[in-house]
Amino acid sequence: MNSDQRSHFFANRQAARPLHVIIVGAGMAGLTAGLGLQLTGHRVTILEQVPRFQETGAGIQIAPNAARVLDRFGVLADVLKDADMLERISQRRYADDQELGSAPVMPSAGRRYGAPVFVIHRGDLQRILVLAAKRAGCQIKTGQKVMRVDTTGAPRVQTADDTWHHGDLVLGADGIRSAVRGHVAAAQGHSERLTPTGEAAYRMLIPRDKLATHEKLLKLLNQNVAVRWIGPGGHAMGYPIRHHSAYNLVILHPAGPVPPASDGRQGVWTVQRDKAEVVDFCRGWSPLMQELLSCVPDGELTEWMLYTHAPLKHWAKDRAALIGDACHPMLPYTAQGAANAIEDAGALVTALTCTGSVGLALAVYQEARQARCDKMQAGTAAVGTSLHLPDGEEQRRRDDAIRRATAGFEQGLQRNPDLWADRPWQDFMWGVDVMKDMAGGWDDLMARARARHVGPSYCCCCCFVEQREDESACQPRGPLCRQRRRATKAVVAKRALS
Repeated sequence: MNSDQRSHFFANRQAARPLHVIIVGAGMAGLTAGLGLQLTGHRVTILEQVPRFQETGAGIQIAPNAARVLDRFGVLADVLKDADMLERISQRRYADDQELGSAPVMPSAGRRYGAPVFVIHRGDLQRILVLAAKRAGCQIKTGQKVMRVDTTGAPRVQTADDTWHHGDLVLGADGIRSAVRGHVAAAQGHSERLTPTGEAAYRMLIPRDKLATHEKLLKLLNQNVAVRWIGPGGHAMGYPIRHHSAYNLVILHPAGPVPPASDGRQGVWTVQRDKAEVVDFCRGWSPLMQELLSCVPDGELTEWMLYTHAPLKHWAKDRAALIGDACHPMLPYTAQGAANAIEDAGALVTALTCTGSVGLALAVYQEARQARCDKMQAGTAAVGTSLHLPDGEEQRRRDDAIRRATAGFEQGLQRNPDLWADRPWQDFMWGVDVMKDMAGGWDDLMARARARHVGPSYCCCCCFVEQREDESACQPRGPLCRQRRRATKAVVAKRALS
């Protein structure tokens, strides 16, 4: 994307009504949203529960749908300095390393979609976003674990030290174990117990010096190729990061029993594992994979448990809304979790430049995002099912489909069961410009949001329908509106006396 595009769609956009936004969570969603909101004239406070930022995690992919948002927020150039471009996706059979299919990535995808595809260490991307958010004026507070959210009246959140943080809008960007999601879901009668998917991911970073004496592995590290080894019950994904100084390897596999969390919450997120576990799972895989696993440093293996949530009908409760994994957690099979979190940020920032009504902005944000995220989640889950077939007739048909899709990739006539390398699905994943589409289609999105969200039980209907710039100026007409305003005034009065 060039600077003319960026200036046309973002540089001159400002908040229709400046707000103090409290963002819970400083991951990809929270930092990107905070940066964009601050740049458009809002005041942003980001609360992060970890005491200090560390370079945890592993490699992530950023596709054009997210890269163009980062570009509009002025950070893509810095991000690309620490990124590695992928030239090709290679799909291989686990047992003999035979290539079943492939798909071109850069530079052809960059030309087609107007923004690059690249991989980067999650810690590097977070560091760049933290610095950019601070430069823009965001206040980032670490060691702030949010325990409670209250949106009766002006929204506020309470942290573990009993401090209340007040604002005009609360964004839950605190991941799949989100405290803000619990508040939003409770209003809808949802149980917020995590649902184990039955799968987990071994994540490893193998330094270059561990591969230096292995000719085939060094060749793998030096190529700008993402390799997918497809096996029974699981698959592996590998690519170089940090300018070929390390090889990022992720192996998806059936999860074992989930140990209890140390803080008493349901399940755990990550567990340190012994290298013997992944070696045992990959027994029978190719000699290349065995050689690669032999180079994994002791103590480097981390297992990430994969969970999901039941979908929410409403993504917001009053002035508390959800973005990223807190809203729609995605499995990693098409590398769109971080990208869609960044899309959410771009959409929400754009919505708040189109209207000063927070309720309207949140409703249109959900209208613009929900169907796409639902489709992405469903497609990604289907990829996992297809990739993990046991050896047999169904697996052979899948492999044949991958071969045919490779032969006709540019035409997109034959669908690839591995949607990450499927041309029509790439168009769906990577071809969206969420900020441009929202700004250009605002009237249609607003009409659809009204039809979906405004009804006899919608307690803010008058503000919503009339698009009031300030809901506090509303003269409520319906009984539900009057009831809510009485309750809100009572709470505000009680707070003033406390």
